[in-house]
Amino acid sequence: MIKINKNVVPDTSVLINKKLFEYIQSGKLKNINLIIPRFVIDELQAQAAVGRDVGFQGLEEIKRLRKLCKERNINLKFSGRRPTLEEISLAKKGRIDALIRDFAIKEKAVLITSDYVQALVGEAEGANILYIPSEVIKRKITIENFFTDDTQSVHLKPGLPPYAKIGKPGSVRYVKIRENPLEESELKAIINEIYAKIHRDPDSFIEINKQGATVIQMGNYRISITRPPFSDAIELTAVRPIVKLSLEDYNLPKDIEKRIVDKSSGILIAGPPGSGKSSFASALAEFLASKNKVVKTFEQPRDLQVGPRITQYAPLEGDWESAAELLLLVRPDYTIFDELRKSKDFKIFADMRLSGVGMIGVVHSNDPVSAIQRFIGRVELGGIPHIIDTVIFIEDGKIKHIYELSLIVKVPSGMQESDLARPVVEIRDFETKKLMYEIYTYGEENVIVPIGEMKESPLKENMKKVIIEELKRYDKNVSVEIPYEDRAFVYVRDDIIPRLIGKGGRNIEKIEKKLGIKISIRPSVEKKEIDFEMSENGKYFKITFDKKYSGKQIEAYKGDELIFAAIIGKKGIRVRKDSEVGEKLRRAILSNDLKIFI
Repeated sequence: MIKINKNVVPDTSVLINKKLFEYIQSGKLKNINLIIPRFVIDELQAQAAVGRDVGFQGLEEIKRLRKLCKERNINLKFSGRRPTLEEISLAKKGRIDALIRDFAIKEKAVLITSDYVQALVGEAEGANILYIPSEVIKRKITIENFFTDDTQSVHLKPGLPPYAKIGKPGSVRYVKIRENPLEESELKAIINEIYAKIHRDPDSFIEINKQGATVIQMGNYRISITRPPFSDAIELTAVRPIVKLSLEDYNLPKDIEKRIVDKSSGILIAGPPGSGKSSFASALAEFLASKNKVVKTFEQPRDLQVGPRITQYAPLEGDWESAAELLLLVRPDYTIFDELRKSKDFKIFADMRLSGVGMIGVVHSNDPVSAIQRFIGRVELGGIPHIIDTVIFIEDGKIKHIYELSLIVKVPSGMQESDLARPVVEIRDFETKKLMYEIYTYGEENVIVPIGEMKESPLKENMKKVIIEELKRYDKNVSVEIPYEDRAFVYVRDDIIPRLIGKGGRNIEKIEKKLGIKISIRPSVEKKEIDFEMSENGKYFKITFDKKYSGKQIEAYKGDELIFAAIIGKKGIRVRKDSEVGEKLRRAILSNDLKIFI
């Protein structure tokens, strides 16, 4: 038993964590005069007035103490002056704590606190201090009992039964987890229990505390609590990752792994909400740390599941820019920014990447190109490939697409005149190297043009057939492009061109008049069939060639059908078996009808 035959003054910390009530109830404190300074009451009132739960919690605790003191014949009184508006505004800087210490010294009382800094300063000033440290609640609390092994999130609101999202990405169900509606008093008790735990648990903390909204990180749980006027009623949402994966679980191409490890990269991890982006980012962070890379994270709230080697940063004094300045002094190899939302976030991501730091950004997006598009207008178009070189799109917990970006000067696809050349950002499929999109300036607008999925209109397809049928007698391998409605480009052998044009151009004029379209004749590029070797490696088909073909562009055909075009790497070409291209390749192999041309 603690013998205190004196006046006792509590501060806000020992009320919020309920330790004073616990000490009086257990008999550790008795025969005391409990004096609660009006500074404490007004600080709690100010917190409650802006919708912060700690204020409500402290005021509820004082109500409990009044009842307990009456039962135990303990004298309880409120004393002292009220703080000024200026003193309340300086509460974050320790002004109210200083006033409480001064009050305790004046009353010749023992100051009871659970705030270590308050206790340390009080002892330095000569005050009588009883420091009661918060203890970690090791048992499961109520909110944790709502979760099962496959529960992603729990949603609680008064008047409704508790609901939960259950299942893995791609097969999530929103289900009722009990029939009885939740009472408001029950929800408040759950919230109070959460606060009691986070004040005692070093692995838990308040991440965001705004008027009407609080975000708490409690171990693996991210808990969002909202109150009126922000929401129409009190609501609690608790989210927890249900599985921790390693990078091996994603079957990431070895070329990508090597590229990330060997040099700093700018990577975007994109996908719709709940698709598993953060799980992949955590796996990538752990992989980089295992390769002896210095990895840090930018998160608010901090919910990436990473090991102790990876330090997780929040905004410094509420500002990402200040955090970025500090991080550059730490010299990380990679920083994971989870998640990019505001224009300032994209600017900081770009600045850090251009400073030489490897950056991995997580962004909400319905497709890979939309993720890239969020940078357009926020950074210079020509700078995008220097900031982002790889986009990994996640859906249903799996990698669906990997795109790579590069900047070249060329005539955009669909244009033909050489004076239309301009800087173009090319977006290619990482594995097949197929050009999927182009980004360039057209007039005063930045445009994204789909290439890989572009299809000819039925009218152009029909016109192609008519032109080929007319010119087959000159060159049976004639090919045709129709970039404009009124012009076709015809590709024939060099030796055919003079005969096709005719003397003074009369022959080609006759053909143009007959077909009703202008024709430009160009020499065709002769394709050469080359030898190759096929093998299988896990989830991939592997095609290898003679080393002299390294860096050359090839086209693979099944009969007359083009399967894919790609550039030969040092180790050949890999194609995923479960992709659309992989399925076409498998059919060509089975029918012994696969040919590759350079």
